[in-house]
Amino acid sequence: MSSLRKSRVLLMAFSLALGAAVISQAVFMAEAVQRIFVEKASFTSIMLLLGILLTVMAVRTLLAYANGSVGIYMAARAKTQMRAVVLQNLTRTSMFSSLQGQTGGKVSVALDAVDEADSYFSQYMPRMMEASIIPIMILAAAFMQHANTGWILLCTAPFIPLFMILVGLQTKNKSEEKYAQLAEFSGTFLDSLQGLVTLKIFGKASRQQQEIERSSLGFRDTTMSILKIAFTNTFMLEAIVMLSIGIVALELAIQLLVYKSMTFHTAFLVLLLVPEFYNLLKNTGTAFHSGRTSMGAMRKVEQMLAEADTTSTANHDGEKEETGKSVQEQAAKEATANHAITRATAPPSIELQNIKFHYAPGSFKLAAEQISIKPGEHTAIVGKSGSGKTTLLHLISGLLQPTSGSVLINGKPLTQIDEADWFRQISYITQHPYIFAGTLADNISIGAEQTMSRVDIERAAEQAGLQTLIAQLEKGLDTPVGEGGRGLSGGEKQRLALARAFLKQPAIILFDEPTVGLDLHTEQILQRSIAALSQKAVMITVAHRLYTIQQADRILFMANGLLADSGTHQELLERLPAYAEMVQVQRTGGIV
Repeated sequence: MSSLRKSRVLLMAFSLALGAAVISQAVFMAEAVQRIFVEKASFTSIMLLLGILLTVMAVRTLLAYANGSVGIYMAARAKTQMRAVVLQNLTRTSMFSSLQGQTGGKVSVALDAVDEADSYFSQYMPRMMEASIIPIMILAAAFMQHANTGWILLCTAPFIPLFMILVGLQTKNKSEEKYAQLAEFSGTFLDSLQGLVTLKIFGKASRQQQEIERSSLGFRDTTMSILKIAFTNTFMLEAIVMLSIGIVALELAIQLLVYKSMTFHTAFLVLLLVPEFYNLLKNTGTAFHSGRTSMGAMRKVEQMLAEADTTSTANHDGEKEETGKSVQEQAAKEATANHAITRATAPPSIELQNIKFHYAPGSFKLAAEQISIKPGEHTAIVGKSGSGKTTLLHLISGLLQPTSGSVLINGKPLTQIDEADWFRQISYITQHPYIFAGTLADNISIGAEQTMSRVDIERAAEQAGLQTLIAQLEKGLDTPVGEGGRGLSGGEKQRLALARAFLKQPAIILFDEPTVGLDLHTEQILQRSIAALSQKAVMITVAHRLYTIQQADRILFMANGLLADSGTHQELLERLPAYAEMVQVQRTGGIV
């Protein structure tokens, strides 16, 4: 920000100098014309005057270039800082905020909206600085030469900024609409690319093509409406400028030819200054239009940052209201909570108190009065599809925030624990782990500390059962995988995800039944790895297989978003008919 303040000071200095150069150029030009055409002076007698005029014109050109260069520098710095803030926001925002919205929309804001801010700094600010200084200098010079011209300028000039304000407000609204359309289009397009295979399989590619076309046409229409405003703005500004210059020229002609109360030198000097005056205001109007368009783009960036800040603040509001302590005391309390997690030598206890959650008003609801998971305990979450198993797992992990109630870790609310420290203690393995474009080693070490060595990565891969796969690959752990690299089967992806967990050694392991859909041999390998991994950790599994359910220390049975009951396998068989029915379906080869 200090560099931008210095740039604004430079703009002011260059604008003052540019104003002086504009007036000086008009003065020397009028003097040269007066001597050549009125006084009939010889060419040699005005050589010095012409040399000074050329020098002033060169200085004016350099000053205009310098003003533009400062604007370009400001734009580059501002975009760099803005994009850095956006990227920091995206990386530091809470997990809950990261899950909100479409990826394409966020990419659009980070790239297109930030780039659009260029014209605000490179055009709008330099032109506005010039418009706030140079026209005043020219107006003062006009009043000194001919008061009537000064009054005409003073009376007609306000129509230009007034018109700019009216058009600018409409442009800003249209610009915000434009970037909303662009974000929608980007999100739809990226979603379609990522799910293209699925769309083709289900015969929905043409319908999605129509949706992309609709979003594209909406963006086109909004862009064209902005261009329509721009063309209207240019036409009206030109009309105002021509009419104003015509009025001044008419008044000068009357004074010079009819009343003969003015010399040719004065009339010509004023006539040179007047177009400069109006052209500055007109150019400012064009820059103002571009600036308002850029402000619409920057508004989208600000909205994204504000939404993230609001979400982050909301996470701590309840705690601050309850304690009523000073900032220092609050920070100390949070540091204590963080310490309890990051320095823990044993798996933590997890407790859910009166948890309630819904995705949106009127949508699926989840409720659980009391859930207590002891350190080192293996807990299975079971129930029919749509009963809320994965939602409950996300609430425990902190990926979702409860609408009411609280999640306690070692007796401390999860909202009091630093998110980064909390997620260092967790490994979450889903049915379809994401594989990034990179090497096997890069993918295994993605969540590990920087101190991890190559030997640690190799040991984690071996513990996860990847040694056979690595031995078959020519480049071993350095084999590229993910997009653009070697494809991995479902079982290989699950082993890679387990290798990440072995390397990380988390205190809490969350599974969304990773063995579903795998062959028996692969499942047995994974089950052995999971058993070894969970020896020193709390393990919570969304369970589908009877084997996994029976091995759990405690079972949470979900039904229609409610925690129906909890207990051991045998206890639930005896007292919960719905659970007994589910087990019977499993034993007879059905699906939960």
